[in-house]
Amino acid sequence: MSTSFKNVTPTGPGGTATLLIVLSFTGFLLLTQSLFVVPSGQVAVVTTLGKVSGPSRRAGLNFKLPFIQSVYPFDIKTQVQPEKFETLTKDLQVIRATATVKYSVKPNEAGRIFATIASRNSDVYQKIVQPSLLKALKSVFSQYELETIATEFAVISEKVGDTVAQELNSFDYVDVKSLDLTGLEIAEEYRAAIEQKQIAGQQLLRAKTEVEIAEQEALRYETLNRSLDDQVLFKLFLDKWDGSTQVVPGLPGSEGGSPPVIVGGRR
Repeated sequence: MSTSFKNVTPTGPGGTATLLIVLSFTGFLLLTQSLFVVPSGQVAVVTTLGKVSGPSRRAGLNFKLPFIQSVYPFDIKTQVQPEKFETLTKDLQVIRATATVKYSVKPNEAGRIFATIASRNSDVYQKIVQPSLLKALKSVFSQYELETIATEFAVISEKVGDTVAQELNSFDYVDVKSLDLTGLEIAEEYRAAIEQKQIAGQQLLRAKTEVEIAEQEALRYETLNRSLDDQVLFKLFLDKWDGSTQVVPGLPGSEGGSPPVIVGGRR
């Protein structure tokens, strides 16, 4: 019993077709592994065997070495992240609020971020922004008593924003666009005490204002009384006299004063 085998050589028609298929598939595979697209609003960090290679790649079609280079995208669009926090005031009272920070990764720093602190885009907030934000919040609010925070919340919010920006700029990983503090929560009994103190302060200010007004009025009348003498009063009377009043004050300046003048009377 014998078995016959068909001999297929590379130079034969079947061998040539197989070789072309293998080469085409290999070429397609190399092409797909070599080209990649970076979407708008992102940059890509390229690593060669795990080590950052070259600057960040910008949006568009890019090239990499197949199989030995890898691509890691990072968002450079402005990110909006709310952070609920709880901290102590200078007088050791607990407050709660929400800090909403807007920031963006600096495009040229994506490679340094990958190499030193965050290998994934999702880690940027947790490992870079959040620690500096919480540090600034605790640092600023610990300088003020609860009453001051409640009455000057907007001013303190600006100071927190400046502190966060200064802290993050020291690392130079991200740009802080803005920071908003909202939803301040304090214990109800302390809120009521603050409101009562504010009302008492307003009442005290109103009372002081009324006293000052009364003192100014008294001083004005005292000054007016000192400036009035008989001649001034007589002149004021003549200026206002309508000619029909029968009794006219006596002329000033005479010793003992002159008697009133009766106009249109019998004596």
